Amino acid sequence: MRHAVLAAILSLLALPAAAQNAGGRDSLTIGITQYPGNFHPNIENMAAKAYILGFALRPVTAYDDAWKLTCLSCTELPSLENGQAVLENTPDGKPGIRITWTLREGLAWGDGTPVTAEDMRFAWEAGRAFETGFGPAETYRSAYEFIAEDARRFTIRFDKVTFDFAGLGQFQPLPARIERPIWEADRANYRNRSTYETGTTNPALYNGPYRIAATQPGAGVTLERNAHWAGPAPAFNRINIRTVENTAAMEAQLLAGQVDMVAGEMGLPLEQAVALEKRTGERFRFNYRPGLTYEHIDLRLDNPVLADRRVRQALLMGADRAQIVARLYDGRQPVALGNVHPDDPMYDAEAPAWPYDPARAKALLEEAGWRPGPDGIRRNAAGERLSFDLMTTAGNRAREQVQQILAGQWRAIGAEARIRNEPARVFFGETVSQRRFTGMAMFAWVSSPENVPRTLFHSDEIPTAARNWSGQNYPGFVNAEADRLIEELPIELDPARRRPLWSQLQRLVATELPALPLWHRADSHVWPRWLQGVRPTGHQNYSSLWVTEWRVAP
Repeated sequence: MRHAVLAAILSLLALPAAAQNAGGRDSLTIGITQYPGNFHPNIENMAAKAYILGFALRPVTAYDDAWKLTCLSCTELPSLENGQAVLENTPDGKPGIRITWTLREGLAWGDGTPVTAEDMRFAWEAGRAFETGFGPAETYRSAYEFIAEDARRFTIRFDKVTFDFAGLGQFQPLPARIERPIWEADRANYRNRSTYETGTTNPALYNGPYRIAATQPGAGVTLERNAHWAGPAPAFNRINIRTVENTAAMEAQLLAGQVDMVAGEMGLPLEQAVALEKRTGERFRFNYRPGLTYEHIDLRLDNPVLADRRVRQALLMGADRAQIVARLYDGRQPVALGNVHPDDPMYDAEAPAWPYDPARAKALLEEAGWRPGPDGIRRNAAGERLSFDLMTTAGNRAREQVQQILAGQWRAIGAEARIRNEPARVFFGETVSQRRFTGMAMFAWVSSPENVPRTLFHSDEIPTAARNWSGQNYPGFVNAEADRLIEELPIELDPARRRPLWSQLQRLVATELPALPLWHRADSHVWPRWLQGVRPTGHQNYSSLWVTEWRVAP
């Protein structure tokens, strides 16, 4: 029986999209370039997982395509004005806030069991236990008391008043009756023993319009309608997510009709999509959505070669990012000063920019004690080479091209970048998340508007085995001033007073360079002419969250 089920899954994933859609287009096949490292919604950030779970889960709140916070599973956003948010003091006399959310009526898990406040309570309990490894950990640390007012209404008391208090972000409900016994039995190993990992196709794990019905590790996921979904009916009975890590192969499958669309959130690089549009004319619809996806290179700051900020500054000045954007991306992506997007209201255009200047880069390396060697690669007084690994996701043609260009530009200033890539599921699931890279890791962060980068740059967010790898400060950045600013920013409710704090933080990060900023990405969405209603957002709450608006053109 097991072999028959696997064969059915494989045959489904192998069917051309045109055959699956024959007659009534009751299915949609989507190509993405990554496969999730895990399926638990509250453990680790990964684009592929967020995109897939957008079809199957409903967070309480999310930012929409206009970058406005909205309710998905709640009835209304809490505010001081409507009384669902109340300023108060914590038991130890500090300023705090009490916030109440009410879940929408009819919200149910895929086995018909209602989603209740107890599911939110369990998510809170597990998140508060550091050994569970939930993230972002600060949200759970701040939420010191949970009160279930009734089956659908719950209140959380926070020991900090933050400007984004109405949003719950990644803090999603979990089916307590299924997950709590597993967690209570072994908290430290819960992330591996969760039903999301051991029984991913269990309908009771999902409360969105779709549920995960089948998985083929590394290759794809099949989603089917959630029979107990009470919201607007989605257009398709089945959605097939196909993972194609090589973007050239992705394009070939699109042209062959093996995938109907390529998700812009994890799809074709911009320059590849632009070239494809020129070749195919009106065959597909293309949408280029600029947004909050920040391409960068994380650096291991405990690597002696990269520990000196002068070296990091020199490497950035030795990289002609403007030329790369013009050459590879048709000038459509702005060079980044840091992780804050130019369209964000808190962006500081005066932060250090480090424009391309190889002569100044060489001078900085000389100052840092790196002298040219006989082969052109610099060495320090101990004879160590200015050499490091440069890693990214294997098969991503654009990133691999960027690697080659950067390696050549850095060699010109005397630095050696050794290219070593891995499949996305290994790169994100182990190498980056567990800080196994030794030099550089190139990838992208996607955020929400005015997103305080605590998990990226606060010293408390460095992943360790003791924390079960919670946190995303992969460089290991430790800076007391950055910690102070990151802690002060969220609790300043006045935007005018937040602005100078944002400026200080951006300038500090742009000087210290725990990560090398590259550019802010524009996502390339490729849709069939017959598909309507997809709303690219340009941030971390992906278009899949609004799948019930997708329709087949008449």
